[in-house]
Amino acid sequence: MIQEAAGKIAKRNKFNDKAATILLWVLGIGLSTFICMLLYTILYKGLGKLDVGFLFRLPEELDEGGGIGPVLFNSFYVLFIAMFISIPIGIGSGIYLAEYAPDNKRTAAIRICVEGLASVPSIVFGLFGMVIFVDYFQIGLTILGGGVTLALLNLPMLTRVTEEAIRGVSNELREAAYAMGATKFQCIRTVVFPAAFSRIITGISLVAGRAYGESAVIILTAGTSTSGAMWDFNLFSPGSTLAVHLWYVQSEAIVPDAREIADKAAAVLVFVILAINTLLRGTAWLNNRRINDN
Repeated sequence: MIQEAAGKIAKRNKFNDKAATILLWVLGIGLSTFICMLLYTILYKGLGKLDVGFLFRLPEELDEGGGIGPVLFNSFYVLFIAMFISIPIGIGSGIYLAEYAPDNKRTAAIRICVEGLASVPSIVFGLFGMVIFVDYFQIGLTILGGGVTLALLNLPMLTRVTEEAIRGVSNELREAAYAMGATKFQCIRTVVFPAAFSRIITGISLVAGRAYGESAVIILTAGTSTSGAMWDFNLFSPGSTLAVHLWYVQSEAIVPDAREIADKAAAVLVFVILAINTLLRGTAWLNNRRINDN
C-alpha cells in the first residue's frame, strides 16, 4: 500500500517536472523569438536605408536629408561622463557595503535606500537634476547636467550589483588569500574583485545601455537641441542625444522624411547598445578565460 502510494507520488512529481520544463522552454523560446523579431524589424528597416553621411550630417529642421551627427556625438559624450562618474563610485560603494560596512541597522537602512533608488523612475531623477542644475545652479540645459544626472541614475543599480557580486565570491578564496599573508585590501584587489569581475561587468553593461537609451533625464537636464557643431566638447552646451532626437523626430519634427530618419536613428541606437553589451561581455569572457587558464 505504501509502495503504491509512493509510486503514484513519484509519477506525479515526474509529470509535474516534465510539464514545468516544457512550459519554461516554451516561454524561453517564445520570449527569445519575440526579441529577435523586434530587433530584426528595427535593424532591417533602418540599416537598409543607412549611409555613412547620415552619421555625420547635421539635423535639418525643414529640408530633407538631415543627419544625426551632433546628437550621436552627444550620446557618447554624455555616456562617457555618466560612466566616468558612476563606475568608480558605484563599484567602490558596493565593495564597501560587501566587505567593510558593519552588519547593523544603519547599513541595513543604507541598503534599503539604495534598493529603493534603483527602482525609482528615471523621470524623477530628471526632475531632481533639473532642480539642481537648471534652477539652483542656473547653468541651463547642458551636457554636464545630463551626464551627472545619468550618473546619479546609474549609481544605485551599480552599487547593488557590485555588492551582490562581491558577496557571491566563495569565502574559501578569501581564506586562502589570508592564509598566504594577504591584507584585506590585497585580498579584495587580487582575489575577490577578479572573481566577481564578470558579474560586475554585467551590471556595467546594464547601466550603460540604460544610460545610452535614456531620454526623460536628458530632456529635463540637457534639452532637446544641440549647439549645432559636430564635435562640441563644451560641457555647458545643450546636450540632446540620439534617444531624444528620435523622440523629437517622431513627435514634433516637420521634415518630409521624418519617418525615414526615425527608422535609421532607431537602428543606430539599437546597434550601438548591442555593440556596447557585446564589447563588455567580451571583456568578461576574456577575464574568465584568463582566470581558468591560470
